[in-house]
Amino acid sequence: MNIRKLFTIISVLGLFAHIGYAQTNLPDYSKASVSIKYYNKSIYYPGQGDISPVMVHVTIKNNGPETLRFKLADDRMFSMDFNAYTVKNSRLEQTETLIERRTTNQTVYFREIALEQGEEYSFIENVKDYLKIEEASVYYLDLYFYPELYKSKYILLKSNRLTLDVRPSPTASASNFIPVKNETVEVIKPLDISPDKVVEQTIIARQKSLWDQYFLYMDIESLIKRNPSLQKKYISGSAEERDRMLRNFKSDLMAARLENDIVAVPEKFQIEKTTYSPTEGSVSVIEWFKYPNFSEKKRYTYKVRQREGIWQIYDYVVVNLGTE
Repeated sequence: MNIRKLFTIISVLGLFAHIGYAQTNLPDYSKASVSIKYYNKSIYYPGQGDISPVMVHVTIKNNGPETLRFKLADDRMFSMDFNAYTVKNSRLEQTETLIERRTTNQTVYFREIALEQGEEYSFIENVKDYLKIEEASVYYLDLYFYPELYKSKYILLKSNRLTLDVRPSPTASASNFIPVKNETVEVIKPLDISPDKVVEQTIIARQKSLWDQYFLYMDIESLIKRNPSLQKKYISGSAEERDRMLRNFKSDLMAARLENDIVAVPEKFQIEKTTYSPTEGSVSVIEWFKYPNFSEKKRYTYKVRQREGIWQIYDYVVVNLGTE
């Protein structure tokens, strides 16, 4: 056996040894699980995600006795994949945006999440950011979560499967998001309740990830106008452009891409003070946010006003009160 051949064999064996060592030293994800459910059960239509989103609630849970650590990319397209199949087992294509991001040379920023036994970490994503849903049909939807990011996609957690019923769009207006109650097509309507109850129900809806109820008492147009650049664009836009901005703003809120304070999920809250006149008011609430090693305390002051007999949240102020 010549020296060159012997060197090649040793190199190959060394490579396999390195791979084996790397795999045996990877974190153990056998006690981790990922589950999905619809975040806002709606009537879904084909088309663009900003017009007719399919929002899904994703939960990673530690089912084991040891601390579970995993990576979560700031751009979650590097942490997960949605898969949707037709009844004939044909898989839907990925969006151009997803493909472009993953094939572009860029730095992927992430944070490490640590979960103790029984703890969960949840977030929401729009399925249409990942998949092209262009035809009405019944699809079977699941998710692959990559705890070591997409670059190590051979390490994955597979979710449960959902049935996604996408209906034909009879008119252009049918592609609008329509909140519905539970599994029915009953449209939820706001009630004539006091400002403190409006705020209370809104916070509880956020805690339970019920987006249709969360938006029920929100003046989205006024929240858009809090942002100077969006306000200018909104005021100068056509009716169609404004309508699109309202839908996009809701989608961005649900995906936590902006206005993080208003969509933050408190562990608990306490209404501190409520004052209001016949048309204007404010509700002060102390909210506690739990993190792995501490709790953060904040005072939210929700500004409300009455329109057609219904109180709506149109602005808010947040003051940090320290940690506990």
